[in-house]
Amino acid sequence: MRTSLMQLVLACTLGVLAAPAALAQQCPPAVPVQGAPLAGPLPVFPADNWWNQDISAAPVDAASANFITFIGATRGLHPDFGGEESPGSVNTYGFPYAIVNGAQPKLAVTFNYWDESDGVNQANGQGIPFYPIPSQAITQPHWIEGGPPGNIDARNQGDRHLLMIDCTNNHLYELVAVFYSGGQWIAGSGAFFDMSRNDRRPEGWTSADASGMAIFPGLVRYDEAANTAVAEIQHAFRVTVRATNGYVYPASHVAGSNSSALPLGARLRLKTSVNGADPALRTSDPTARKISRAMQKYGLIVADNGSDMYISGTFDTRWNNGVLNPAFSTIKASDFEVIQRGWRPSTPPPPAALNAVSASPNPVAGGASSTGTVTLTAAAPAGGAQVALSSPISAFAVPASVTVSQGAQSATFPITTSWVPTTTMGTLSASYSGVTRTTTFTIKQKSGRPAQGLPPTTPTRQMPGRPAQGPPPTTPTRPTRPQ
Repeated sequence: MRTSLMQLVLACTLGVLAAPAALAQQCPPAVPVQGAPLAGPLPVFPADNWWNQDISAAPVDAASANFITFIGATRGLHPDFGGEESPGSVNTYGFPYAIVNGAQPKLAVTFNYWDESDGVNQANGQGIPFYPIPSQAITQPHWIEGGPPGNIDARNQGDRHLLMIDCTNNHLYELVAVFYSGGQWIAGSGAFFDMSRNDRRPEGWTSADASGMAIFPGLVRYDEAANTAVAEIQHAFRVTVRATNGYVYPASHVAGSNSSALPLGARLRLKTSVNGADPALRTSDPTARKISRAMQKYGLIVADNGSDMYISGTFDTRWNNGVLNPAFSTIKASDFEVIQRGWRPSTPPPPAALNAVSASPNPVAGGASSTGTVTLTAAAPAGGAQVALSSPISAFAVPASVTVSQGAQSATFPITTSWVPTTTMGTLSASYSGVTRTTTFTIKQKSGRPAQGLPPTTPTRQMPGRPAQGPPPTTPTRPTRPQ
């Protein structure tokens, strides 16, 4: 089984984010309940969460063969889940989980690693009412990993995880190394996850798992695997190996330093062809085949130190380990390949959006022209980007639109202005794909006034003692005297 996380440095995210009411899940008829099917939507967490990413086309790591050799090429898979050890026994296989609703009372937990746990007053290390732990978990078996109830100290027998899902708010709470003593819950650490978001732990932090990731989304669940109404399982599975070396995305925590071993967060993918045959078809069991198909598309994520190639799943008395165990054993470590460590799916660049609109010169004298420019955040798509333009005042005019050519990020357009009696400012607006940008455009008063036909004549004024302006007066000629 898995090594105890009590030997690790444990940490979790602080602060709780409430899920929007629109994302509230449908709850079972009666809560709290242990192991009831989730109403959906499935998978849990957003579709682009690391647990739910299609890795079938992800590149193979250059050291894949070395990692598989370290694990042991002939090492067979093992389902680390099932029902009771024997019918009616307290001890169990797999992870139980409790479903509660939003009205479940929140309880305080005392943590060994309080400074890195959720639900703690960080000023004094005291737990605050935060975890919706069902009272049944105190005295009834099968609510906590391993089987014994919370009032039995079985922490030296396993990790003793307690997983709780708030079906009203789509919240997940996970505890490790739990024990109920003296009217108080005690745990190694506790972590909170909003399953409507993709929040990742801070670098260097863990959770109730060594990797820093949530446990529940990586479990093989009976309601998915054995339900014929579910065509495929749409998420990766949690897997353990005997030793690890650091961590890579999506993990956030170190729990080993064996240079030959895989890091936490590493992904393994079941091959679709081995020696010309599909390894998923080595068994005729439809449940095992469905699980294998998920390992080919979504893979396994290394989440903890433990037994090599142990696949984690839920506690459920309906599992048939007489079928699952031999089906899993037909698949060996050599049937897997390690994908590029830290791989993340490439994301297409966001579509072009309107970034800015500007004018130059600005300000400009009334009657003069200016040039406007619209700029996009990325290259315009095929066919170009038509940007709508507008001006609210008559002092300047712009065309109704301007088109940014395909592949370009900007385009210019003319701005015409009119004479204004005083300095006038207006808003130049541009809109594209739901985004509007504006700039203030200023028209200054131009000296004088525009001509209206011929200019009027200015009457002349004679200065005292001076002849009036204009041609000089003529001097009268004297008549010629007769001879």
